[in-house]
Amino acid sequence: MQAIEVTEFGDSSVIETTEREVPEPSEGEVRIAVGAVGVNFADIMQRRGHYVGGPEPPYVPGMETAGTIDAVGEGVDREVGERVVAMTDEGYAEYATADAAGLFDVPESMSFPEAAGFPVQFLTAHNTLFEWGGLEAGERVLVHAAAGGVGTAATQLASDAGAEVFGTASTEEKLNLAERLGLDHPIDYTESDFADVVNDATDGEGVDLVLDGVGGDTTTESLDCLTHFGRMVSYGAASGEPGYPDTSTLLFNNFTIHGYHLGQSMQRDPERVLNAVPHLTDLLTNGDLEVVVGETFPLSEAADAHKYIENRESSGKVVLEP
Repeated sequence: MQAIEVTEFGDSSVIETTEREVPEPSEGEVRIAVGAVGVNFADIMQRRGHYVGGPEPPYVPGMETAGTIDAVGEGVDREVGERVVAMTDEGYAEYATADAAGLFDVPESMSFPEAAGFPVQFLTAHNTLFEWGGLEAGERVLVHAAAGGVGTAATQLASDAGAEVFGTASTEEKLNLAERLGLDHPIDYTESDFADVVNDATDGEGVDLVLDGVGGDTTTESLDCLTHFGRMVSYGAASGEPGYPDTSTLLFNNFTIHGYHLGQSMQRDPERVLNAVPHLTDLLTNGDLEVVVGETFPLSEAADAHKYIENRESSGKVVLEP
């Protein structure tokens, strides 16, 4: 089968197409004939060698895969031909294995590219907003990168929950997309200081919650637009730099910062993470939520997909199709 391999840590040039044996499902696993695989910024961080606990080269990346079950391992109560999406370890391939206990059914109304944009984005968005962030109706939330994969999911979920949603992005086109999904206050961070915009719009009160997947200076500056007793959930560092909040600012304002990592949370407290699945599945099936697929690349062009995201050209979910 065709698979994509990261040969060493580095830029997108270390991504190569290779041939591998079709994997056999172990006990408790299924094999999926891949219809689409999601591309996440975590894939890029792993490729750069900046992902704590990430795989060592050479390896096949890819952590969410949608497709059709074509083989089942011992002890699995699943049928060949079922449409599913799963968290995987080696998704950039024509076939991938996955733990049968973690499969999500894909409704006929949903395409595989849409399904591949569901697990990481919507679980991360729901967990950071509600399970970790404690967002309630009537509160204000600031979503950074509101037109990205997690951002488009978080914007919809927060708006649906009755929150007032602020969001940042780098272009008018991206902000228009986020507004269509429920963003109340679009902020072009290339033109304005987002903290100033937030504070002007709230008469200096600020927001109750910030979702920060950027890190670096964005983390520090986000504290400037939190209300007293405000919360921040840090779930990534797309800037390539960690954030360094001033602890004196935290204590004086009674701020709370939560860290969130989907993979580690799944390993240590899967029930807490997966509590959101029935609610999310209902919303997606009923058409109340939209998986925004921004761009689709052939599997063999995985390197181009990585560059597309790194160049900040993407909106919504980027996916690969074999």
